[in-house]
Amino acid sequence: MNDTPSSAPRRRLYGRAQGHKLRPRQQALVDRLLPQLSWPDEGAVDPAALLPGFGSHVLEIGFGAAEHLIGQAARAPQTGFLGIEPFLNGVAKALAGIEEHGLENVRVKRGDARDELERMPDAAFDRVFLLFPDPWPKARHWKRRFVQEDTARDLARVLKPGGALRVATDVKVYADHALPILLATPGLEWTAREAGDWRVPPEDHITTRYESKNLGDCAPVFMEFVKG
Repeated sequence: MNDTPSSAPRRRLYGRAQGHKLRPRQQALVDRLLPQLSWPDEGAVDPAALLPGFGSHVLEIGFGAAEHLIGQAARAPQTGFLGIEPFLNGVAKALAGIEEHGLENVRVKRGDARDELERMPDAAFDRVFLLFPDPWPKARHWKRRFVQEDTARDLARVLKPGGALRVATDVKVYADHALPILLATPGLEWTAREAGDWRVPPEDHITTRYESKNLGDCAPVFMEFVKG
């Protein structure tokens, strides 16, 4: 178990926290449903305690409009899913999807996944998704990128032995930044053996509207790692 004190200062969160004003139904979901499905800002964050009775647990970091999170959770009702997203509008969309599909296997948190990871126990998840994170392309902003040496160590730590990490990006400089860090992270083993392994979407991948917009400067790169 990670012994980071729960009173550790919260990191500064970069980027927008909210976009357009929420519609009345979205705001009602945030007011009513989010308190039921979230977890406290202090103390340990144990997915097995938040979602008891599930055989496996999955974490999605920065779920955006929640299409991937909701789609994966709907496919696997016997798996518990935790999603973390700082953008309020994305959280509202996740809540709408949870209610629309009647999902009982999802918990969501509006916050910074870096802080939340530090509060999670070792070997907590069977899978972790980090899909199309903000690339922060300017050199002076590289320190804001999610994949850093410390976060990579935490990603490896919270995975169970044999668990899988998937990092996807459509920005070349982000792939060039993240891959060496992940390759050097103890406990993570890259599964790719040929170019198609990172160029072809995995069979269980759910393509979101954001991905379909092709806003990046390269075809999507899928980096798959397993916990050794």
